[in-house]
Amino acid sequence: MLEHHRKLERTAIGFVLAIMLVASIGGFIEIAPLFTIDETVEDVPDMRLYTPLEQAGRNIYTREGCYACHSQMIRTLQDEVERYGPYSLAVESKYDHPMLWGSKRTGPDLARVGDKYSDAWHVKHLMDPRSVMPTSVMPAYKWLARTPLDYEDLGLHLKTLRKVGVPYTDAMIEHAAADAFGQANPNSDEAYDLEERYGEDSNIRVFDGDSARLTEMDALVAYLQILGQLTDASYQETPLQSNKGTE
Repeated sequence: MLEHHRKLERTAIGFVLAIMLVASIGGFIEIAPLFTIDETVEDVPDMRLYTPLEQAGRNIYTREGCYACHSQMIRTLQDEVERYGPYSLAVESKYDHPMLWGSKRTGPDLARVGDKYSDAWHVKHLMDPRSVMPTSVMPAYKWLARTPLDYEDLGLHLKTLRKVGVPYTDAMIEHAAADAFGQANPNSDEAYDLEERYGEDSNIRVFDGDSARLTEMDALVAYLQILGQLTDASYQETPLQSNKGTE
């Protein structure tokens, strides 16, 4: 075996062909499941879209590299379900571009963090993590609260997402900027219009506690508060949850 390996290494063309063969096998294993994507992704009737403000918050989450320390995928292991909640389903990431599943947990998994804490808690945590979690190693993000959100181009962003399969309507794209403003201004006409387009379950409130302006803090907190809330499918009884009740 060792002799064959030495001969292969000394033959440049053979060695390159061997590398291509191995890479092709790995590529096929990763690509093949995509041909059955329609069968593997659950179809749920209550799946909702990210609002423009939540999508802006997701962009900030990605920009700041939050996915490097926080995963957004709960595995089917019993200890993970007991700690974080129901395990993640494929449909919950149906409209995520890019995926933010992650694999490293310097901080806790965030797949079910939506509505777990108040908006005020999230703002305080982002401003000074150790004020609510003394052992936290997370850096502070104080500038988010004083940085106005650039939301005028959100329509273009939604239009791009529609090209890759997210079913935003023409009205959603046209009114994206107004909807972002309305979600953080509950007494505005824009808030009513947002509810008409995205449903009465939309989170409409002053996320950062300051109604005077729309900030990046508003957007990020709005995004965090919707994680795990796009559909109730994961909260339906699963085999793993059923087994837990009979142990």
